[in-house]
This record gives sequence, structure tokens and C-alpha cells, in this order.
Amino acid sequence: PPAEFSVPLTGKVPRRKSKKNALSAVRRFTTTNNTAILDWVWPVNDYLTNGTIGGQHFSFIVDTGSSDTWVVQKGFNCVDPQGNTVSQSSCGFGTSGFDTNASKTFQPFPNVTYFNVFGNGNSVTGPVGFDTVSVGGLSVSHQEIGLPNVAANKGDNISSGILGLAFPDLTNVFNITDPSKASVNNTLVYDPFFFTAVKEKKIKNSVFSVSVDRSPFSPFKQANNTFGPHLGFLSFGGIAPVSVVNTSVTVPIQGYSANRTPSDAPGAKFLFHTIDIDSYTFPGSTGLVTASSNTILDTGTSLNIVPTDVAAAYAAAFNPPGILTPIPGTNLEGYAVDCNAEAPEFLVTIRGKTFNIDPRDQIVPLGEDDDGNTICASGTQPSSILAVNADSILLLGDVFLHNVVATFNPIAREVTLTQRAKY
Repeated sequence: PPAEFSVPLTGKVPRRKSKKNALSAVRRFTTTNNTAILDWVWPVNDYLTNGTIGGQHFSFIVDTGSSDTWVVQKGFNCVDPQGNTVSQSSCGFGTSGFDTNASKTFQPFPNVTYFNVFGNGNSVTGPVGFDTVSVGGLSVSHQEIGLPNVAANKGDNISSGILGLAFPDLTNVFNITDPSKASVNNTLVYDPFFFTAVKEKKIKNSVFSVSVDRSPFSPFKQANNTFGPHLGFLSFGGIAPVSVVNTSVTVPIQGYSANRTPSDAPGAKFLFHTIDIDSYTFPGSTGLVTASSNTILDTGTSLNIVPTDVAAAYAAAFNPPGILTPIPGTNLEGYAVDCNAEAPEFLVTIRGKTFNIDPRDQIVPLGEDDDGNTICASGTQPSSILAVNADSILLLGDVFLHNVVATFNPIAREVTLTQRAKY
């Protein structure tokens, strides 16, 4: 159905320092401790939208790969990775923060600390409260929110927080007052924004829909072009208002497990919007086992992260071929490609329906070298780029999502993917 509420994605800003905040949560439910998300992996942009908390206006990062809604608190303490106090501007938030005293609807949640690690020395921590949150005309009351008052953050100077759209089990509120004691044993799971909207019966259809557009301008010439047209939509209660074609499929969301636990197995957790992939098809894929379970659909991740042998074969199909390149300061590697290379076809088959990724999305600018030359990466990278032996973490990020409308029904635990018309 058409969406009841829609809000434009108003800006694209440089990717956060990392996505370790969400992926590190997997460690709560597995024995692995080798997740290491690096700047190189998240080179492009976050999608932003506008909203209010307690009537105060903020720009939020839209993230289907995390669950918390948070906004930095007015008067916060900005610290460097070593814990030394620095200027608030060093943290790169877009506002001075949320003023609890200026909200008539704010209520504190005493004796609870919100805590969310970004990784690479970045973190936010602080108290928790409840207030009215409004996005795109959809307004919910008494929404639990994180209000960091201490931040070690490298922000974009526009957004002041995150609108998380994943599942309750991925939330990061802990029944503690000392953030260092946060653990799975003292987690207080709560309903994220969309779940609250459904419970408050603010929408007729329990779905939200995301369309994210590829950038209409170079991500490395955005200093004076932070906001641009045609960046997509976040819609509630129906499908995002963009042109689509007839290719569409509805699939169940799987309980996430690094050990591929089936969603109906005892103890399976619903964290991310994860689905099963039938196959990836591209020149050179014949003979490879490309089926993948527990693949996360994530607007907060730039690249596709696929099994290592799949990424290697795909990089080899570029003309000229991609080159496995060491990531400085680590023992990890990723595929660099010529920025003028010819990207091969890449098809994603899900429950018998095949979706095409535009080749333009498969060459991703990373930045410039010392001589001013643009450096590019393959849009489809190996899961080993995240950590050694990390084939348990698979993602379809913006490279894929530029080409579909993703309509999520977390209540029914299913997602509908619809191929977008060419744009």
C-alpha cells in the first residue's frame, strides 16, 4: 500500500567512524570476539533525515542496522579516545544537543545508563529518558531514547544522533550506572521507535520502507554540497514513493546468529533484518557456492559484504581486475579497483527472484591519495575485510539497496524487496 507517512532523506554525510556499534552486538550472543570494523570499509556516506524529540529539531542518521534512537545531550562532555576532555566541536555533532529542561514531555529513566560503542576509540554513553519522537509526521509518545552526555565521537557536523530501525534485542540500555559494567547480563531490552509506533497504533500497516539513492554528486566534493536532491525516502505504513518494476519478493527475516542458527531454533535472536540469499551471479561465478544465509540488509553500511571466495571471483571479473590490497595498520585486506574500470554484472537471487545491481554502484570512491588521485574499491567486498575468519558477518548495504525498495515488516518478521526502475 502507499505509505501513510514519508520523509525525504535530506542529506548524505561522510560515513561514521565505523559500524562496530551494531556489529559488535553480535558478540553478546556468540563466542567470537574478533569483529574489527575499519574506516576503509565504510568509505562513503550516511543517509540523514530530520525529526524532533520533545519538540526540538535534529538531523538523524537512518540506520536499519541498529536499534537505538539517541541524541547527544546539551552540555555533553567531548573526550578524545584516551578520555581527555576536548572542545565540543571536536565531536562533530550538528547541534549543541537535546535540552531536557526545554522539553515539556521529557521524563528521565533513573539509575540506567545508555551505552553504545562505536569502535576505534569512539563511544557515546549517558543516561536514558522518555520523550515524544516525531519523524515524517509519525509521532510516538514516551519513546525510550539514549541521551549521551559523554562522547568520543568523530561526527559529520550535521547529525546529532541516530534513528535505529532494527529489532529490540539489538538495543543498548543497561541496568547500571557504571558504563564499564555493561554486559548481556544487565541489558534492558526495549521497543525501538517503529515498534512503539505499532504498539501505539499510530500506523495502519506495520511496515516501514526505505529507498536510498546513489549520490548525484561526488562524495569528495561535498564540503559545500552536503544536501542534495533525490536522496530517497523513509516511509511508514507503506512503500516508499519511488518508481519500481514488477520484480518483487517477500521473504522471512531470519534470527541472526554467527553460527547460522535457524530462526526457529531455541535461543535464536532477532537483531538485524537478515535474509537468505539463493545465489550471486556474475562472470566467473559458475562453480562457486554463492548461497548465503543470515545476510543483513543495512542502510548504515556502504558496501556488500559477501563470502570471501565470492568477492575474490567478482573482483577478478572487473576490467582491469581488482587488486587485493592491504589495509594499513591491520592484517586485513580488501579489493581496490581502477576508478575507470568496467564493473561486471552482479545479480542477486532471493527466493527465486533476481535483482540487478547497477554497475555504477560497484565502483566506490574511497578518497584521494597524496597526489589528488581518487582511490576506488569494489562495491562487493569479502567478509574477511571485517576480521580474520569473519565469514559469519554478511551484508547487503547501499550498493544493493540503491537498486531496490526495501519494505520491512518487523512485526511479521518479513521483508519485501522490489526492483527499482532505472534512475
